Amino acid sequence: MDKYKDIVLRLNAIFDAAVDGIIIIDDKGIIEEVNSATCFLFGYPEGELIGQNVKMLMPVHDSLNHDKYIQNYQSTRQPKIIGRGREVVGKKKNRDEFPFWLAVIEVKLEERVIYTGFIHDLSEIKNAEKRLKLMNEDLEKKVIERTYELENVVNQLLSLNKQLEDEITIKIKIQNQLKEREAELEQSLIKERELGELKSRFVSMASHEFRTPLSTILSSVSLLGRYTNTEQQPNREKHINKVKSSVTHLTGILNDFLSMNKLEEGKIKTNLEQFNALDLFNDVIEELKTILKKNQTIICNYNVNCELVTTDIKIFKNILINLISNAIKYSGDNDIIHCTLATDNDYILFEVKDDGIGIPEDEQKHLFDRFFRASNATNIEGTGLGLNIVRKYIEMLEGNISFHSKLYSGTTFIVNIPNQKHSNLPI
Repeated sequence: MDKYKDIVLRLNAIFDAAVDGIIIIDDKGIIEEVNSATCFLFGYPEGELIGQNVKMLMPVHDSLNHDKYIQNYQSTRQPKIIGRGREVVGKKKNRDEFPFWLAVIEVKLEERVIYTGFIHDLSEIKNAEKRLKLMNEDLEKKVIERTYELENVVNQLLSLNKQLEDEITIKIKIQNQLKEREAELEQSLIKERELGELKSRFVSMASHEFRTPLSTILSSVSLLGRYTNTEQQPNREKHINKVKSSVTHLTGILNDFLSMNKLEEGKIKTNLEQFNALDLFNDVIEELKTILKKNQTIICNYNVNCELVTTDIKIFKNILINLISNAIKYSGDNDIIHCTLATDNDYILFEVKDDGIGIPEDEQKHLFDRFFRASNATNIEGTGLGLNIVRKYIEMLEGNISFHSKLYSGTTFIVNIPNQKHSNLPI
């Protein structure tokens, strides 16, 4: 008997010491037990909760429907929260509302059934998400401002050396501010690990992709002030080209962010047009030949039974450019890139194959996730947004994309998009 009493005391101590709230109700929704965390979260003393219906802790809409939820579950045995969990809103004694994650389990006793709810407060997580969003917006604004300032510096470089020195001081100050923002962002993510891997990947990408071009720009602009003689023109041109390259890289990053935001907000609409698929395909190939690495080659294959196709030409071109430029970026010097175009009255098929670094097998399931970068691609520029955007574009065109890849042996992407040749309406 003493052993049983000791076990009960231990369980009660654990129950009351739990950081998350715990509520036990009967099959009518009447509260039987609560722990200290529950009282703290909702602002009620224990005595005001025991014996009351649990719907007193809910906003009006949920409160009105709670009894029906329990009755439906007991009659249908189809759970909505029980055994699953989901995010809900609670109402405190002072009528303030707050978000929390609710997990409910059903406990069958000898003569009756009780339900135990576990409450994890999400208030800090939601506040952190808002802070993170504001930081991201501020970071994008800073990058746009910096790009504009740097273009002006390049255009006035030869005649405004003194002005450049003043601007360099400003740039260093802004860069320090960006580093402080980055430190705040990283610290925030450490404290809020519940935000998950997606936010961690974003911080990693942003800290690397923004710091590298900004550092290149800063060092190049600093050195430009030293080259004042005519014979030093080659050195000036070298650093000007570095600045231009870094600004182009930053612009690409911003374009990825803007495309992602527009897609998520539903601002991009498809526009059906009829065009010559072969001509567009060849135009894209010619355009991308300018970024080929040393001795890289693009080999094209065609199986075009229907040259005139109907789909959104801008979206289709963006898909082609993204996949082919990826193949170039992740392949080495002297490598061959194979591109295939096939069409008929029903579909448009595009395939791009490279012999590049490939994707580790255990990471392939994340390939289309936002901000995903494979572990073997950390030293290659990229935001981790391109393939996520491509997949969303393909879904807008009602198509599909697949791939197969082997580490160090290359990757092949296959895109299949319906040919809307017989459609007279915009999608």
